[in-house]
Amino acid sequence: MNAPQGSSRGRTPYGARPLIALPQRFSAAASALRYGAVVTARALSEAVLRAGGEPFMMHPGPPEEAAERLARCDGVLLPGGGDLTPHLYDTGAEVHYRVYDVDAEQDAFDLSVARHALAGGLPLLAVCRGLQVVNVALGGTLRQDMGGGEEEHRHRVHHVALAAGSTVAKAMARAQRPEAAREADKVEVSCYHHQCTDRLGEGLAVTGRAADGTVEALELPGRGAWFAAVQWHPEDTAVSDPAQQGLFDALVEAGRGRPA
Repeated sequence: MNAPQGSSRGRTPYGARPLIALPQRFSAAASALRYGAVVTARALSEAVLRAGGEPFMMHPGPPEEAAERLARCDGVLLPGGGDLTPHLYDTGAEVHYRVYDVDAEQDAFDLSVARHALAGGLPLLAVCRGLQVVNVALGGTLRQDMGGGEEEHRHRVHHVALAAGSTVAKAMARAQRPEAAREADKVEVSCYHHQCTDRLGEGLAVTGRAADGTVEALELPGRGAWFAAVQWHPEDTAVSDPAQQGLFDALVEAGRGRPA
């Protein structure tokens, strides 16, 4: 049961919507605003709401304050976005010309959120860039560019093979067939990325791959708290695909069940 209202931890009271931290993205412009903005993908926040959670639009602030701000939350959703600074995972790398929307302040905050969420036992769903952030936070590396054209996964819908018994397979299968015990082993996903996992971060295991071998899902076997990272965008089709919505449902359910 979550902490009662008014507790020192500031957690969501049992029966209320679990508070899911959703770090925002810096944007140079947004409709109806005259200057720079911080934005959240509407489809992500709506997927959390459908799951019974309350999206906490978390402004990218000082990285050293991330732990304190996360203490009031029941879970974390690390969203997609621009590319991570390559020097964060390869200090000697030449930056590929197709790397885009790099923001050092955004990187520092997202990495801090990932590390504190993992260390603090918060349920965590990482999406696209979010997966890459977690991998780098745990000492892994990325391929700066997948090669362009048919090699990359931009504006593509394709199939992903999932490992039996994986957190992702269970979450997606249960949403499709609540009465069935079997798991999803292949799912159709909506992708938009030109980078992918290279060397895995410490403790991570691959639980989903595309037909071309690209890593599409990562998990942390043995971690007590719920965790899943997917390279695709489940929010793109979650409103009409129960399997994709199942990932958000599982995150919120794990947040609701956190001990006080």
